[in-house]
Amino acid sequence: MNVYVLRIGHRFERDKRISTHLALTSRAFGAEKIFFDVKDSRVAESIGKITGGWGGDFKVEYSGKYAKTIREFEGDVIHLTMYGLPLDETLKKIKNSGKDKLVIVGGGKVPSEVYELADYNVSVGSQPHSEVAALAVFLDRLFEGKQFLKEFNGGKIIVPQARGKKVSEP
Repeated sequence: MNVYVLRIGHRFERDKRISTHLALTSRAFGAEKIFFDVKDSRVAESIGKITGGWGGDFKVEYSGKYAKTIREFEGDVIHLTMYGLPLDETLKKIKNSGKDKLVIVGGGKVPSEVYELADYNVSVGSQPHSEVAALAVFLDRLFEGKQFLKEFNGGKIIVPQARGKKVSEP
């Protein structure tokens, strides 16, 4: 099962940092790629530097129209929203399908069309919070923590220790 993330509604001046964090979280928590519905080369450049230094082959792509990306996706489409069904009620069915996953995270107001196009509208908690937090919790639950065993070939490696910082260079 491969997991992809679709960021809808990136706002250039307001969301550069949050969209970059969504991409970093996607990469670190097991997704293969993040799609954006609008092109912001600053985000792609930032993630490219991280992937170049820390390894792996995570991709950033610009899909253009979000509805087309959703309709053409072959697999489960999961929209993370405060207004969906609780994660605990939907996770087992999502995991057991065996299909690839497209996880949608919005910025600003998500168009109602997204709720209709998604196979699952999933709530990670019932209070307002960051889409980065929702994505991290969802991916962690989906992968059951195994995403942290993934090796990012060709990059720096953090050497675990009780105190201080140690990084092994490739």
